[in-house]
Amino acid sequence: MPESLRIATYNCEWFNALFDDHGRLLADQKPSARYKTTRGEQIAALGIVFNAIDADAVMVIEAPDTSGKRSSVKALERFAATMGLRARRAIGGYVSETEQEITFLYDPDKVVVQHDPQGLWPMPAGMAGVPRFDGQFRAQTMPDVPADIVRFVKPPLELALTTAAGARLRLIGVHMKSKAPHGARDEAGMIAIALENRRKQLGQCLWLRARIDTHLAAGDSLIVLGDFNDGPGLDHFEERFGQSGIEVTLGTGSAVRLYDPHAQMALGSRVGILPTSARFYLAPAKRYFEAMLDFIMVSPDLAKRGPVWRIWHPFNDPGCWKVPELRDALLAASDHFPVTLDVVV
Repeated sequence: MPESLRIATYNCEWFNALFDDHGRLLADQKPSARYKTTRGEQIAALGIVFNAIDADAVMVIEAPDTSGKRSSVKALERFAATMGLRARRAIGGYVSETEQEITFLYDPDKVVVQHDPQGLWPMPAGMAGVPRFDGQFRAQTMPDVPADIVRFVKPPLELALTTAAGARLRLIGVHMKSKAPHGARDEAGMIAIALENRRKQLGQCLWLRARIDTHLAAGDSLIVLGDFNDGPGLDHFEERFGQSGIEVTLGTGSAVRLYDPHAQMALGSRVGILPTSARFYLAPAKRYFEAMLDFIMVSPDLAKRGPVWRIWHPFNDPGCWKVPELRDALLAASDHFPVTLDVVV
């Protein structure tokens, strides 16, 4: 019997800074890694937000670190228990080289989840295929230049999900390379770093799309979700590459495309009213900048089932705006806002 699932993606800004090495929450008045917010304030805000979205499963981006004594799974499960969340079990995949993991928090009464990475690494000599996400991939990001060798610092999280009714889904959680020119000392350096980062980000999206093609060819019901650090028209370097990473991932020009209504809005109108999922403060300009960075893309079979997407934006979503506690929590919890998908499977 078909059942409805709510699946979310949520980038929780420097979630790792809210836990000690034993996965215990640091709910005190010391500063968090979030600007002008204490650890206690950010933890409380995240608890309000997670309870408000009440998702069956959340792909947590910038989840707590796994290294040495630290465990992303342990930390998130303790957070879920503290906040009384239904989504109280966590699962991770390949460990990130940073202090930011991609970890899946889910309700074990609704779904069974397994880390199920695809591909091989190293690839056997002479064998064609898409390598495992903890390996390397050769990507042609620009014409008339040598192919790039691409790596993921934060390898995507590949999951096999089965609902209580027996429906099966494939999920891929992603946190793509940022294109921001961090470390640039002058305009020339900014341009060089920005171009290099865009090539890396686009190469990662080409790798991801290659994996997507294998799932679509196999007839899998697929959801690709997370923070892409990209969107059509976000920077003027895009013209040099012909398309954005979002377009590559969706499969623009491919026989079988993924679907996300917010991506389609952005692609259809590069000026005017556009959805946004992230809000950043630019100190030099003394103002906020908004962008659409967080997406939930679905395969054609799921798109036909009338799914409903929602960006939990404190100012743009009327349901969030009219609840002051939730509105304030969304602003205090992170520089990104959750995106949810309600879908019948």
